[in-house]
Amino acid sequence: MSIIKETSPHIHRKDSINRMLGDVIIALLPVSIMSLIAFTYAAMRNILISVAVMVLAEFVFVLITHRIPYDGNKHSLKEQFRNGVKAYRLYHLLGPVVSGMIFALIMPSGSNPGYVIYLALIFGSLFGIVIGKLVFGGMGQNIFNPAVVGMVFAKLCFGSRYVYESTWYVNAVTTGGTVLTNLDSVSISLVGKYAEIGNISTLDMFLGHIPGVIGEGFKFAILIGMVYLFIRRAIDWRVVVPYLGGYLALMAIAGIFVCLKVPGVSYLHFLSFQLFTGGVLFGATFMLTDPVTMPINAPARVMYGLLAAGITVTIRLFGALPEGVAFSILIANTVAPALDHFAYSGNRFTRNKILVICGIFAAFVLAVSLGLGFQEAIR
Repeated sequence: MSIIKETSPHIHRKDSINRMLGDVIIALLPVSIMSLIAFTYAAMRNILISVAVMVLAEFVFVLITHRIPYDGNKHSLKEQFRNGVKAYRLYHLLGPVVSGMIFALIMPSGSNPGYVIYLALIFGSLFGIVIGKLVFGGMGQNIFNPAVVGMVFAKLCFGSRYVYESTWYVNAVTTGGTVLTNLDSVSISLVGKYAEIGNISTLDMFLGHIPGVIGEGFKFAILIGMVYLFIRRAIDWRVVVPYLGGYLALMAIAGIFVCLKVPGVSYLHFLSFQLFTGGVLFGATFMLTDPVTMPINAPARVMYGLLAAGITVTIRLFGALPEGVAFSILIANTVAPALDHFAYSGNRFTRNKILVICGIFAAFVLAVSLGLGFQEAIR
C-alpha cells in the first residue's frame, strides 16, 4: 500500500485548486469593478502593484525551491531557470493573484504624503506573501491568510499616513481614520462612542458613502460574490453563518446597553452600523473562508466562525483599535490547527462538540455583558 501525502485544501468532491482559485477571482470581480469605477486610478494602482508583487515573489520562490539538486555537475543559471519554470503550475499564478486582489481591496485609496501608499502596497504585499505564506512552504502549507498578514503589517507601519475616501463623494475624505475611529478609545463612554452614528443613514453605509478602504464599501457587490461562492461551493456556510450570526447576536446584546444609554440611536440602526461599516462582510466572504487556513472538519469550522465573531466584537467594543476583523481572522487562523486535533476531530456533531460550540458562544455573551456593564459602572 502506498501512502500519498497531499497539502491542503482538502476537498471532498471532484474539484481542483485551480477551479477554486478561479471562482474566488470571479467573485472578487464585482467588488473590483465597482472599486475601479469609483476610485479609478487609485484602485487600478492598488490592484496592479499588489498582484504584481505577490506573483513575482511566488515565481522567485518556485525558482528557488526547484533548483536542480547537486549531482556533481555544474549547472548554469539558464538550466536552473528552465527547471524552475517547468515546476511552475497554474495555481502558482492564481494563488498570489487572489491574495493580491484581496490585499489591494482592503487598502486605502491614498496617503499623505502621496508616496507612502506605494511603500505600503509594495512592502505590505511582499510581507504578506513571504511571511504569511512562502516561509511555511507555499501553497497549502501556510497557517495565516497572506492578504490579512500584509494588511496588518502595512497598517501598523504606515497607517497614520492613510487617507480614506468614500466611494462616491469626493469631499468625504479623512486622514488616518474612518467612521469607526470613534470606537477606538476605551476611555470614553458608550454615549461618546455612538452618539453620532444616528447621523449616518443605513443606505449610505450599504452603498459605501462613508470613508473606508477601496473594497469594503460596496456591500451589494460583496454579497453578489458571496452568493456566487455559495453556489459554486467554494466557501463553507458552516464558517460564514456562525461568524455573521454570532457577530450579530453579540452585537444585539451590546445594542441593548447602547440604546439604553445613547438617546436617538435605534436598535436596528446600531446593528446596521456594526454590520455595514468596516470589513465584516468582506472578511466573512473572502478572508475567513480561505480553505487552507480554516479547519477541515465541520464542527471545528462552526467553532472557528464563532471564535472569530467573538474576537471581532470584543475588539470593536473594548479594544484600542476600531476594526477587529483582520486581527480576529489571524487569531482564528492560529487556533484552527488545534480545532482539528486528531484526538477529537471528526465531521459528526456529537453532544460534546455541540456543548463546546454553545460554550464558546456563552463565554462571549458573558464577556460582552460584563464588559459593557463594568465599563459604564466605572464612568
